[in-house]
Amino acid sequence: MGGKIVTGKGPLAGVRIVELAGIGPGPFCGMMLADLGAELIRVDRAGNTPWGAGDSLGRGRKSIAVDLKKPGAADLVLRLVAGADALIEGYRPGVAERLGLGPDACLAVNPKLVYGRMTGWGQEGPLASAPGHDINYLALSGMLWPIGPADRPPPAPLNLVGDFGGGGMMLALGIVAAILSARTTGKGQVVDAAMVDGAAVLGTMIFGMIGAGRWKVEREANMLDGATPFYGVYETSDGKYVSIGSLEPQFYAALLSSLNLTDPRFTKQWDKAMWPDLRAALTATFRSKTRDEWSALLEGGDVCFAPVLDPIEATQHRHNVARGTFQPSDQGVVPKPAPRFSGTPTAIPPMAGVPGSETGAILRAAGFTDTEIAAALEAGIVAGRTER
Repeated sequence: MGGKIVTGKGPLAGVRIVELAGIGPGPFCGMMLADLGAELIRVDRAGNTPWGAGDSLGRGRKSIAVDLKKPGAADLVLRLVAGADALIEGYRPGVAERLGLGPDACLAVNPKLVYGRMTGWGQEGPLASAPGHDINYLALSGMLWPIGPADRPPPAPLNLVGDFGGGGMMLALGIVAAILSARTTGKGQVVDAAMVDGAAVLGTMIFGMIGAGRWKVEREANMLDGATPFYGVYETSDGKYVSIGSLEPQFYAALLSSLNLTDPRFTKQWDKAMWPDLRAALTATFRSKTRDEWSALLEGGDVCFAPVLDPIEATQHRHNVARGTFQPSDQGVVPKPAPRFSGTPTAIPPMAGVPGSETGAILRAAGFTDTEIAAALEAGIVAGRTER
């Protein structure tokens, strides 16, 4: 390890974050930070919300159950905030303020706090208060349009780009950056992470290529969107699929050689006139063997090849097994935290218990007396459960 101290606690060990429970990108942000070693205190909903452990994004949390609409609830949460480095909230604009937990209230008790806000449209703008989901934010960012075949509407590409890449991941980066700033300047700040902004940032290369005249604003007309026959997905004889990404000339040459495609026209890689014939040849060739047969022939070579695996198959592939990309957890086999650190390695944190499973312990650590805790329980401000 080059003389470095290996702690095993992750690079964010010692960072404390209060998370106001939400769904989607906010919890993903919290998961990322918990995976990196931060202490996450999740403020779950008390009252009529059914008890139950969190979903697969809920690992690494300590849970306190609070009815945020009760008198005194905001003051209780503010006492937690006073000892935190950051807060995560994902409400619509104005909701946190109405609850008494907006940035002004939180920064008043903790001037060094990083207040992380996760929304779809952002804190201001004509759509700020409108409801929406990943596909809507992706659509408005300009990054849904380029995806998919030219003769059909753009498909719903899961919720990876808006919710997680453009949302939770951007907020996690923003929070870490703002914590570094606060430790240097002594001043906290608000991090406004909007999924429409983040999805647009993920498309920076495409916007740049459009500006340079190197990307057409139409589907299946560009290097990476399915137009080129040597960058795409092909069906195999067993109804499965393989991917090729033979863009560079040396990898394209390896593709022709490995598949024994000897038509001299195919040597002119960027001659669009021959692309239909090349696509037909690749289609027929890949349909001549099973996916696993092609993997045995091409995987690890110079073609830029990989089999298209379903999520279960991915956990069993030899490369992922060798790297430990997926590991067993109390939520089944899940991806190991990424990226990896040589001096402060990370591990998959355990899942949070049911809402309120650490209510008493969290309050005591924040300086509440047993009398104060009993009064909060009696008033219904907080709730506590210990069973899973």
